[in-house]
Amino acid sequence: FKSLINISLQFSNFLCSRFESFPIQSRQKQKKLLHTGMSKFTLILTSLNLQVLDKCKIFSSVSLLVFITFSVRSQDIRNTVGNIPMEWYKDYPHIGYDLDGKKLFKPIRNKDELDEFLDKMENPDYWRTVQDKMTGADIRLSDEQVDLVHRLQQGKFGDVNFNEYEPAIDFFSNEVMIHPVTNRPQDKRSFIPSLIEKEKVGKLVHAIKMGWIKPRRPKETTPQYYDLWAKEDPNSILGRHKMHVPAPKMKLPGHEESYNPPPEYLMSEEERLAWEQQDPEDRKLSFLPQKFACLRAVPAYSRFIHERFERCLDLYLCPRQRKMRVNVNPEDLIPKLPKPKDLQPFPTTQSLVYRGHSSLVRSISVSPSGQWLVSGSDDCTVRFWEVSTARCLKTVEVGGAVKGVAWNPNPSICLVAVSYDDTVVLLNPGLGDRLVCTASDQLISSYEEPEEVKDQLVQWAVAEGEGHEQGHRLILKHPKAVRQVTWHGKGDYLACVMPDNGSSLQVVIHQVSKRRTQNPFRKNKGLVQCVSFHPIRPYFFVATQRYVRVYNLIKQELTKKLMANCKWISSMAIHPGGDNVICGSYDCRLAWFDLDLSTKPYKVLRHHKKALRSVAYHRHYPLFASGSDDGSVIVCHGMVYNDLLQNPLIVPVKVLKGHTITHDLGVLDVTFHPTQPWVFSSGSDGTVRLFT
Repeated sequence: FKSLINISLQFSNFLCSRFESFPIQSRQKQKKLLHTGMSKFTLILTSLNLQVLDKCKIFSSVSLLVFITFSVRSQDIRNTVGNIPMEWYKDYPHIGYDLDGKKLFKPIRNKDELDEFLDKMENPDYWRTVQDKMTGADIRLSDEQVDLVHRLQQGKFGDVNFNEYEPAIDFFSNEVMIHPVTNRPQDKRSFIPSLIEKEKVGKLVHAIKMGWIKPRRPKETTPQYYDLWAKEDPNSILGRHKMHVPAPKMKLPGHEESYNPPPEYLMSEEERLAWEQQDPEDRKLSFLPQKFACLRAVPAYSRFIHERFERCLDLYLCPRQRKMRVNVNPEDLIPKLPKPKDLQPFPTTQSLVYRGHSSLVRSISVSPSGQWLVSGSDDCTVRFWEVSTARCLKTVEVGGAVKGVAWNPNPSICLVAVSYDDTVVLLNPGLGDRLVCTASDQLISSYEEPEEVKDQLVQWAVAEGEGHEQGHRLILKHPKAVRQVTWHGKGDYLACVMPDNGSSLQVVIHQVSKRRTQNPFRKNKGLVQCVSFHPIRPYFFVATQRYVRVYNLIKQELTKKLMANCKWISSMAIHPGGDNVICGSYDCRLAWFDLDLSTKPYKVLRHHKKALRSVAYHRHYPLFASGSDDGSVIVCHGMVYNDLLQNPLIVPVKVLKGHTITHDLGVLDVTFHPTQPWVFSSGSDGTVRLFT
């Protein structure tokens, strides 16, 4: 019965293949073929001598199978082009024709490599999907078909049920027979030349002689060369190329190249000498215009070979790729920043001017309460001002030009550090609460010297006499000139900077309560410009010419090294939160560092036109300011968010002007009011100005 089913399937495939070979109109031929096939199939069944089933039942069942096969196949979209190379349809939108003679269009394939990769990753049936070359469609292989492919790859038989080791059946006996199996004589056509082929060959020979058929010539293998700059018209092959770059055209000759130019094109003797002294690249003309009586008197051009060679270089070195310009709106490149009105409050106007100094005011500082202001000048005086009235309450004379002043940030201590030459003086101005001033004097007078006196780098001395009456309390003598003084947040430690590139003694830290001095560094890491204490953690910031080093005072080791990307750092300020630092430099740059982000600047601002002298943060408001030699103070909004994933927002909001530039110096120091959004600035014109 299995062999019967196999025969019926083969027979149905045979009928379908013969059906597809007929055109649609010849239905009678198809019916005749079907009846002929059925009769042949009946003879096959008769030759099999099948006695198990009735022949009529078998015939009806096979007819039903053939009918089912025809009905299923009639629904298929089949390509009837036959066994031809499918590359012939490569340039056409269709891939063949169906049984009705209609075009079979290729499926739309707009997948790129990325889509193909995503399909490969996401589609679980990607590995069993193949493309049908006859229809161009993607076909998903069934499990049986995949199993068949695996069996064929392994060299096995396609049919699972086929037994290759079943016993062989000898159709012929082993005994040699006298008579052959078939004794049919050979046909006459097997040993006589074919007349039909002779006639065809004669027709082909006659067609070749008449020139109707031209035999194929072997293709020329010689390479074809073409001129890269031959034609520039759009109809040529090069002109139609998308990225074709036309040859650079030569400049057309002008009047100066004439053999009889106008007089204004001829050079005078001075112009000719100047032309000869110029470099060939700087000359407007590559030759000297000359005048001849007639064309016959014109000699051969001496630079002809040079100009032809340069022209060949222009063609040879011309870039062959056209750069595609991107049309970008310039306004889209500007970052969208909030309006300054939405970022208030910040200082906008000049409210008060503190006049009294006769020379440069190099340093200023505000008391922790915000009521008093101290300023140091090159006129060897330190002045104390009332902030709200600009009234000078006290003037203290010192023995040199004041380089730096710093008010103790501890509200329970009233001390001001003043540096001039190689001396640092701690002053008690006696302003404000008397209890605080008295407690400050008691802190200094209650010191008891230890039994073992050690040699220190700095000489500590208590002020007496007239100096004590002016407010001097302690005098610290340093081995070198002191440039900067700065307090720790708790008010007991004081750091001093003595710039000297050849020595390791550039930074010293004093402890006022115990009158001790220590040098935190053994090696010289460069010329120190300024130092600062971290407002919260035990970190110490040291700024050299190009780097800012962050040291851990407890572990006594280097924590970070910030690269400012500028030539010379002038000033530094630490954000009250402690995670951001700004540095001003003499090359007109302000660098903002985010310590959690990178050791390189998060943003570099170039708003000033001259060197920056000072930078400062506000303690409570998101503001920072910078003073420059161009006489201006630029106030910026610098918001630092608690969310570590959000970058700081930096927006310049106001340019404050008021100082007069003197001796090429402008604003020398800036500082903010501790509680109000006000900024103080000192300048080379001898004034201190308050902007509110």
